[in-house]
Amino acid sequence: MADTIEYDLIVIGGGPAGYAGAIRAGQLGKKVACIELERAGGTCLNWGCIPTKALLKSAELYQKIKKSETFGISVKDVTFDFAKVMARSRTVSGQMAKGIEFLFKKNKVDYIVGRGQVSAPGMVSITDGEQKGKFFRAKNILIATGCKMRRLPDLAVDGVRVMTSREALAATTLPKSVIIVGAGAIGVEFAYFFNAFGSKVTLVEMLPQILPVEDEEVAKTLHRAFEKQGINLRTGTKCENFRVGPDSVKVNLVKDGASEEVEAETVLSAIGVVANIDGVIAKNVKIDLDRNYVKVGDDYQTTVKGIYAAGDIIGPPWLAHVATYEAVNAVNGMFGHGTPQRVKNFPGCTYCQPQIASTGLTEQAAREKKLDYKVGKFPFTASGKAVASAESEGFVKVISDAKTGEILGAHIIGSEATELIAEYGLAMELEATVEEVHQTIHAHPTLSEAVMEAAAATTSEAIHI
Repeated sequence: MADTIEYDLIVIGGGPAGYAGAIRAGQLGKKVACIELERAGGTCLNWGCIPTKALLKSAELYQKIKKSETFGISVKDVTFDFAKVMARSRTVSGQMAKGIEFLFKKNKVDYIVGRGQVSAPGMVSITDGEQKGKFFRAKNILIATGCKMRRLPDLAVDGVRVMTSREALAATTLPKSVIIVGAGAIGVEFAYFFNAFGSKVTLVEMLPQILPVEDEEVAKTLHRAFEKQGINLRTGTKCENFRVGPDSVKVNLVKDGASEEVEAETVLSAIGVVANIDGVIAKNVKIDLDRNYVKVGDDYQTTVKGIYAAGDIIGPPWLAHVATYEAVNAVNGMFGHGTPQRVKNFPGCTYCQPQIASTGLTEQAAREKKLDYKVGKFPFTASGKAVASAESEGFVKVISDAKTGEILGAHIIGSEATELIAEYGLAMELEATVEEVHQTIHAHPTLSEAVMEAAAATTSEAIHI
């Protein structure tokens, strides 16, 4: 590829923001290149969202088979091959990455494997990879390099005793015991996964509840479910004085001034993410940052004209679907295809069992804002489909404006919550009311009836409770 080629857009990063932005520009007939250091799909597809969901599906299936007697089906001597479970997740990632590469070809996007750097406005250089040293001109540049896992301070990651989610996804043996530090979505999902296959799991969260961003009632319900599953939960607890030995890791868990030493074969750090910005912007390019995240305006343009950013690199929420939305809107805007939109409402999903999904305000947030609101709630124990499927744990909860009925937030814990949340997302986008959701006929028997019944419960009109 000649280094004199001028592109309409060069995207640095090939994750959910980067590849989506590049493909969208290709759809608009623009000349596009996407530079990705590892493989198309980025962290989400290769080391995050997709492989973890493959693992969680294996864990869910294993647990269901163990409980098959509930359905009158006897399955004897159920076993698993952990290496095969892990290998399947890598196969799924590989298949999806090939799909992205195909979409690049379909949309005439030049795919460059290497490390890209904004070396000057309108100029991108390759600083690592086969094409190292080459420069490419671009009318527009989109930075979409995302985030990487935050590591525990003063604790080296070795992939055996100390891991982040990335090392956990490359493991071939199941740890007998694991301490997971951080009970956000990643920590909770790995706690469910390892526990399902028999690891002794201790999940530690510094804040008062697991899944701190979720509705308090939802978090408490998951807390009880995890305790029932055998997971050792420590909330409001700090980890101090990690000691890594040849066969285990010891750490002090401190709560309310009291310290307790715990020991496990492995420690998994799930304490969040940091911006993947190192080496992405040359020192002479004066792009403003905020806590190492790239600052952008409403059109996703940085403080340097012609240079844009989208996805995790511009800050929270760090979600793949939000990143895709941002990148597509950034590209539409830069090429005059409508007014770019910033993210307002978005779903947050956690894929443990029971699943959790939410959008909009929590009840705590509505209370803090001193809003006049109503709550409608429907338990899955009253759902015929959920009971028939032996998946009656959890509930649907909807928060609405007391006067207008407009939906302010929705929170689901239970079977297929991550699929069900989309209805409330659409309702909020269309400024629908709980009455309109209630009056929409939902097929019977389905789990989605619980979404309707929760809306009806706002005005005490739910039939099945």
